[in-house]
Amino acid sequence: MPELPEVETVRRGLEPVLVGRRIVRVEQRRPDLRFAFPERFAARLKGRTVISLGRRAKYLLARLSDGEVLVMHLGMSGRFTVAALGSGGPRPLGELVYDTGSDPAHNHVVITLDDGTTITYHDPRRFGYMLLLPEAALDGHPLFAGLGVEPLGNALSPAYLAAKARGRRADLKAFLMDQRIVAGLGNIYVCEALYRARLSPFRAAASLATAAGKPTRRAERLVEAIRSVLRDAIAAGGSTLRDYRQVDGSRGSSQHAFFVYGREGEPCLTPGCRGIVQRSVQAGRSTFYCPRCQR
Repeated sequence: MPELPEVETVRRGLEPVLVGRRIVRVEQRRPDLRFAFPERFAARLKGRTVISLGRRAKYLLARLSDGEVLVMHLGMSGRFTVAALGSGGPRPLGELVYDTGSDPAHNHVVITLDDGTTITYHDPRRFGYMLLLPEAALDGHPLFAGLGVEPLGNALSPAYLAAKARGRRADLKAFLMDQRIVAGLGNIYVCEALYRARLSPFRAAASLATAAGKPTRRAERLVEAIRSVLRDAIAAGGSTLRDYRQVDGSRGSSQHAFFVYGREGEPCLTPGCRGIVQRSVQAGRSTFYCPRCQR
């Protein structure tokens, strides 16, 4: 599943194409994806202008001129392709391939804009979904009401993490993967952030706070690490494991800078460290870490 940097890469690719344009036609080619499409989905989009394109956690949010918001989630294999009028063919935005090629049978939604550009949503596994919600109801919707702070926003601070972690018995890996605490963090970048912060994924989350609830130096290092690893990944266009492509169809390069993720059995890259990257399983997810560097 794409994580925050990959979704942000897709958002940045779609934004200049979509924002300010009016939707003139919508082809909905099946009744559902992961969930049923909203009632009168195509009719409610037609004629609306896209005011802005944002992101909350791993959701894309297209705000429309009638006060509704088109909520889009890529699921496991969703991707967007854009074909501008006279451009000679589509280009992928955040392409998620999964060895399925570009079989048009998996093109489930085609949106045509007033300048002739078409945006096609392609999803072989159909784990993605789209909703239409009133702007005023967005924050209270079950998908968003319980989400934690954005990891690149000002609300993520050592004091915030300490307040959430105080007295928690959960390990740091589980703590950071909890979307109610930090929204949008996924397995890859949690592993990398913990490495950069030199913190063991098995350390108790409570160690981020003092007995009085103040942030420890560990909390400070962790906030810095989360921000840096996400910014670096976005700058690299996301990560390509076996499925992801960035805006122009080329592979994202963040994976080439991984220090621990996917490197089981290889030497730690920290200068002077003689550790070997190990893999463990926590809550059904692979955790990669250096037992020497991360304490």
